[in-house]
Amino acid sequence: MRCLFVNQEVSEVPLRGVERISLSHYRCYESFSLSLDTRPVVMTGPNGAGKTNLLEALSFLIPGRGFRRARFSDIRQQGSVEPWAISVSLKDEGEGIRIGTGLDPDNPESESRITRINGEKVKSQSALAEWVSIVWLTPQMDRLFLEGSQGRRRFLDRLVYGFDAAHAQRLNRYEKALRERSLLLRQGCADPYWLEGVEEALVNEGIAITEARLKVVGQLTAVLTTYEGPFPQADLFLRGDLEKQLDEKSMTDVEKAFRRHLATSREQDRLSGRLSYGPHRSDLHVIFTEKGHEAGLCSTGEQKALLLSIVMASAQLLAVRTDAIPLLLMDEVVAHLDEIRRSALFDAILKLKIQAWLTGTDPSLFKEMQGDAQFLSLEGARLVSIT
Repeated sequence: MRCLFVNQEVSEVPLRGVERISLSHYRCYESFSLSLDTRPVVMTGPNGAGKTNLLEALSFLIPGRGFRRARFSDIRQQGSVEPWAISVSLKDEGEGIRIGTGLDPDNPESESRITRINGEKVKSQSALAEWVSIVWLTPQMDRLFLEGSQGRRRFLDRLVYGFDAAHAQRLNRYEKALRERSLLLRQGCADPYWLEGVEEALVNEGIAITEARLKVVGQLTAVLTTYEGPFPQADLFLRGDLEKQLDEKSMTDVEKAFRRHLATSREQDRLSGRLSYGPHRSDLHVIFTEKGHEAGLCSTGEQKALLLSIVMASAQLLAVRTDAIPLLLMDEVVAHLDEIRRSALFDAILKLKIQAWLTGTDPSLFKEMQGDAQFLSLEGARLVSIT
C-alpha cells in the first residue's frame, strides 16, 4: 500500500516547527508556557482541558481570526481585564523566529490585533504568511460540503495563503473596493473617474485572486487524482464567471468583459446592493472520483474522508513547495477513523516531516505514534505530563 500523499521530495524536507508557545489571559489559560522539539505533537485530555484552545492559538500565526473566527474581544480569559497575548518561538533550519500577537494593551477593547515578528511590529497581518503556513481540520468543518459557498471559498483561500503570501492582501483590497463601489452607487456618485478607478481595482484584484485560486486547485488535484490508498481520490473544480472566462478567452478579453459588466450593471447593483459577478461568487466543487458524485451528495463518512484527503494533500504541498514553516492542526480527527485509516494518517504525517498537532480524549488511539511524537497530557488548562 502506498502511503498517503507522500512522494520522494518530502525526504529532503528539514524539520521545522514550534519550539515554545506561551499564552497569557487566553481563553481558559491565565498563564501557560510549553517547550517542545519539532516532532509532531499529540495532546490528550478530557473535554474542557484546553486542547482546542491551544490549537486555536497556533492558528493565529497566519492572517485572519483563527479557526473559530472568533471576535478578538471574546478570546480574553473570562473575568480578566488584561489583553490576551500569544508568543511563539519557531525553528527554521537552525534559525530562530519569534512571533507575538494579541490585543493591543493600549486599546484592549479594540477588535484588531497587533503582531510582532522578531520583536518588530508589522503593519499588516499579511506579513505572517511569509513566515508560517498552516492547514487545519476541525469538527466544525464537517458540514463544509453541505453549507453555502462562502465557507468553501474561505477554506480554499486559507489553503492559498500557504502558497501565496500576497493572497490575503489581494482579498482585502478586493473587498474594500467592493464596499466602496457599493457606497458610491448608493450615494449616486457623480464623478465617473472615481467610480471607474474603483472598478479597475475590482478587475485587477479579482482576476489575480481567481488565478491564484485556480493554481492551487490545479496543484491539489494533481496530488489527489494520483493517490492510491485508504483515503478517497478527488477532483477539485473552481466554478464561477471569471473561471469560465479565463478558460475560454485571452486575458485582455477577460479584463474587457469584466469592465463592461461593471459598467453596465451599476443600476442593477445599486438596487440590489451587491455585485453578482466576480471571485466573491465563485464556488469550490469536489468530486468523489470513485463514484463520480459531488461531495455534497456523499455520505457523512465519505465527506469527512474527502476533506481529510484535501487537507493532507495541501500539507504535502506545503512541506515541499513553500519557504514558510508548515504546520498541520487536527482537532479530534482520529476518533472518526477506523484503524486502517488512522494508521495511514499517522504514517503520512511522519513521512511528511511536518510538525502536526493532534488532539483527542483517548491516548490509546495514538499508540502508533509513540516514540515518534511528543505526547502532552492536559487537564484543567494545565500541563499534567509531557513524554
